[in-house]
Amino acid sequence: MSKQFDVVVIGGGPGGYVAAIRAAQLGFSTACIDEWKNDKGGPAPGGTCTNVGCIPSKALLQSSEHYEHAEHSFADHGISLSNLSIDVAKMLGRKDAVVKQNNDGILYLLKKNKVTFFHGRGSFVKVTDAGYEIQVTGAANELVVGKHIIVATGSTARSLPGAPFDEDRILSNDGALRIGEVPDRLGVIGSGVIGLEMGSVWRRLGSEVTVLEGLPTFLGAVDQQIAKEAHKAFTKQGLDIELGVKIDKVTVGKSSVTISYANAKGSAMKLEVDKLIISIGRVPNTVGLNAEAVGLQLDERGAIVVDAECRTHLPNVWAVGDVVRGPMLAHKAEEEGVAVAERIAGQHPHVNFNTVPWVIYTSPEIAWVGQTEQQLKAEGREFKAGTFPFMANGRARAMGDTTGMVKMLADAKTDEILGVHIVGPFASELIAEAVVAMEFKASAEDIARICHAHPSLSESTKEAALAVDKRTLNF
Repeated sequence: MSKQFDVVVIGGGPGGYVAAIRAAQLGFSTACIDEWKNDKGGPAPGGTCTNVGCIPSKALLQSSEHYEHAEHSFADHGISLSNLSIDVAKMLGRKDAVVKQNNDGILYLLKKNKVTFFHGRGSFVKVTDAGYEIQVTGAANELVVGKHIIVATGSTARSLPGAPFDEDRILSNDGALRIGEVPDRLGVIGSGVIGLEMGSVWRRLGSEVTVLEGLPTFLGAVDQQIAKEAHKAFTKQGLDIELGVKIDKVTVGKSSVTISYANAKGSAMKLEVDKLIISIGRVPNTVGLNAEAVGLQLDERGAIVVDAECRTHLPNVWAVGDVVRGPMLAHKAEEEGVAVAERIAGQHPHVNFNTVPWVIYTSPEIAWVGQTEQQLKAEGREFKAGTFPFMANGRARAMGDTTGMVKMLADAKTDEILGVHIVGPFASELIAEAVVAMEFKASAEDIARICHAHPSLSESTKEAALAVDKRTLNF
């Protein structure tokens, strides 16, 4: 006997569990199906983000940053240490505890909002008069029927042809978060978010890190003025970043991995490392969904085809997050999940991709929202730019972290803010002001006229806005 629900969500990551909670808040009987398991086989909702992505990587970044500060910065504050060491097992244990807190928190939120949770893999079976029949395959196999289905199955790491993940020598984001001891030599293929963040973690702890990037430019999606500043900072820290490489072959030995590649000049090169992280993007996770059982349409990448409102071509079937088009970001998935639940209820929410912020949690952090200078030039839009360096900010000086800048781009005629780009301390927090400003169609002058607390890093955003009109006060 199948259990009937108004809404069934397949996937308990950021898009899925949030969609389920919002649907329940709106009065729908709601189920959420998720198959992630903890080390004891119990449920671990939260998806890639909570289990092997955003949350654990931030925990390790925090730990490694503390270590680096203790090693290099504490003396400037009059703090003396001797016999500094790192207990990697304890660091990983703290990371695991943070993950579990988030897993347990999500289970609590689902229960609090009266969402029925099923631990297992959800897959389509057939269309019925009552909706769609979904098979839950887990410790207990069950059938559920949902009038509306929201697919939020996320994404998986893309492997390099000829170099499958073994999570021992060749690592995805999952294995990169579970390295048991600091490797002497670490290779990273791909200089995206995961590659730079994980490379930063182990570089701080003592690894010799080499990043191999196929593209000729560093962080091509980032405003290039910001990307160049970040590249300079990372190189100074000790990350060896090679651009424009072409990987030929990856060979796994008994105790090392050898990468054969051509550098930007076409010369044949070899790199031998103890561990290799492959970070070349992610692919939509539709394997095992049994989409063909109901005729759910997938594109050539394996992503579910949806319209601007996350509707599939099947009635009452929706999809959100990494498994559909658009940026693969946890907060984008959350916004879509909430929007779909509200659309099912007859509301008319809106998700604006142009005001979705991006963040790379390295040190310095990189964050941006809106268009880059190169994008504006490519479309022929006239703009004004203003920048302000953190070296001229009092709070940054007091913190001892003056790397980077805030950059603001505004329309040359209307002064509407078109993009804000930050590299520097707490960029991930500072970018929120820019998101709010752009969502409300603010001008650079609006930000320039708003009083910002002193001393604060946010004053740099105000000063960048002033710089758009060439009237900075502190630089």
